[in-house]
Amino acid sequence: MYIIVAIVSYLLNAGVYVADKFLLSKQVHSSIVYAFYVGIWSICNFILLFFDPFIPDWDQLVYDLSAGLLFLFTLLFWYKALHQSEATRVVPIVGALTPVFSFIFSAIFLNAHLSLQEIVAFVLLISGGILISIKQTRFYMAREVKERVKTISGNIFGQFQANLRPTSRLLLNSTISAACFAAYYVFIKFIYSNTEQPFIGAFVWSRLGSFLGVLVILIVPTWRKLIKDSESSGHRTPRQLVFFLAVRLAAAAAFILLNWAVALGNVSLINALQGTQYVFLLIIVILLARKFPHVIKEEIGKGVMLQKLIGVVLVTMGLYLLVI
Repeated sequence: MYIIVAIVSYLLNAGVYVADKFLLSKQVHSSIVYAFYVGIWSICNFILLFFDPFIPDWDQLVYDLSAGLLFLFTLLFWYKALHQSEATRVVPIVGALTPVFSFIFSAIFLNAHLSLQEIVAFVLLISGGILISIKQTRFYMAREVKERVKTISGNIFGQFQANLRPTSRLLLNSTISAACFAAYYVFIKFIYSNTEQPFIGAFVWSRLGSFLGVLVILIVPTWRKLIKDSESSGHRTPRQLVFFLAVRLAAAAAFILLNWAVALGNVSLINALQGTQYVFLLIIVILLARKFPHVIKEEIGKGVMLQKLIGVVLVTMGLYLLVI
């Protein structure tokens, strides 16, 4: 059941990812501003309590609020990495590392272990997702690998902060983001499984933690100014606003479904299933790229398509191993 729920979530996420390309006439240039708007939207989840009312005790509330704050903190590093580079560079890094961190954290904190068949599926899903999501197909020779590592690492043992290069910062923020995403999903899995709360109740009250994080952001004058400036510079037509709200509702539905999948199944495998999102994304992009070439740009040469086809086959094999 959790596999189907996770796949539907990733299908919605793929559509949201493409829709955002149509929506964003102006980029958000601050991870603080991005986190602010996500946190503000979090309060809307309280509508769900009308369908399943629940008030946690103090211990449960502390867990829920901590999870929400952790998620908001995670978004800061996620968007910072996205802002530093193209999504096609960031997404494969975070998408590959998040299941690995989830596997480690689940084993340590949840005592969760995968069978041999599940481990093989885990590796196939991650490998296939990487092949689908990356653009470049060039493989570097030994000398080029050495030079590339030197460029990325920079002067690590010397003046680290002064000489940290853009690629190094990208890798650092992407790695921290992946670790935080994994920590969030493992933590929320613990909440769903061990705090005796209904799913909707735990989910909604954890969103309150993200909303409280927004209030903390507003306390800092510099951050408050960034948010105010973004408000004054953004202009959307009514039609764009309706489309924006529809996409945000789809994103919210995808997030709720993903949390539900986490509550039902293994966190490591659910994160590894992100490879299916890349499959959906690839299909959507291919269908729309010719109609909207100025909005959606994707390499569809023979070499790249062969690489992505191999990725699809690996993801399919991984899914087969999970369901048999």
